[in-house]
Amino acid sequence: MIAALRLLKWMGGLLVALLVSLALGTVVPRPLTTPAGAAVQGETQILLLANPIHTDIALPVDNEVRTAFADLVPSGLPVDMPGVEYLIVGWGGRSFYVETPTWGDIRPLPVLKALTIDRSVLHVSVAGPIDPAHPTVRPLMVTPEARSRMIAAIRESFIRDGGLPVAIPGAAYGADDVFFEAKGVFNALIGCNTWTAAVLRAGGVRTGWWTPLPQLLDLSIDLHHGA
Repeated sequence: MIAALRLLKWMGGLLVALLVSLALGTVVPRPLTTPAGAAVQGETQILLLANPIHTDIALPVDNEVRTAFADLVPSGLPVDMPGVEYLIVGWGGRSFYVETPTWGDIRPLPVLKALTIDRSVLHVSVAGPIDPAHPTVRPLMVTPEARSRMIAAIRESFIRDGGLPVAIPGAAYGADDVFFEAKGVFNALIGCNTWTAAVLRAGGVRTGWWTPLPQLLDLSIDLHHGA
């Protein structure tokens, strides 16, 4: 009985610590101060896409994006195909990301790896028009220079072999996407949404210090971007 009470007390303390960490991670901005003269708004739009557990960044495809990601075309990603309007990029745990194209595909082992430690991948897809007013889409305005920094941060996340990103054979969901080997180790504390936040910060979008959930990332942008 005493042991059970101690376990409950320990679990309660752990839960409180987690809730405090989540709150502070959202409320405390990163960076702590906005650099003097830094522009937080611009004339170039990028999109933040979200579902209940994951976020992606969608870049409007223009000459800069086509040139920056031309090295993905040899892997089968149709960046240069007519009708492509957005390049969508997300980072995540290899097992869960690759093996769970839909909610109906969820299985215990990929979930376990996502909650512990897993290798990381980048999922890159192309799309036609995306409605910026859709509830799962958040438009963000940045400067052209800031978007270039975001593109550089995304490119830096790829593992390369001979200068080319390393595609994962047979891992795509369909004909318009490819999975690539990525830098970094995935776990529940440093996951897809913290990667998204880091790329956004590279583009001058101020976020919370630690935002492991899409809802926390979105809230932190409300609190800090443009403040």
